[in-house]
Amino acid sequence: MTIRTEVRRFVDLGPLPSEDDNSEEGDAAFDSLEQALHAIERPINDAEAALLSGSFGADGCFGLAWTLLHLIETAPTHLPLTEPTASANPWIRRLWLRQQNALADS
Repeated sequence: MTIRTEVRRFVDLGPLPSEDDNSEEGDAAFDSLEQALHAIERPINDAEAALLSGSFGADGCFGLAWTLLHLIETAPTHLPLTEPTASANPWIRRLWLRQQNALADS
């Protein structure tokens, strides 16, 4: 599967920064990530979802983590494919739990 330039551009910026970063560099990184994330057209493919899933940080990054999560959920195959460990990134665990809840509701 092809990974689009916009997805690579976002991933190349690194993981989402922490909300605790009050530096000017952190603000600039946030702005760049926000613009790059919003430039990705939905839906994404499975390869893009797998690549993007490595971009979560430790917290919500002022809402960007939710935007990333919703983008990943547009892929045809829901990730992760298996239950993450208890020590996995909380956003990956959240993706898993949302998938399991959706399956239970159907």
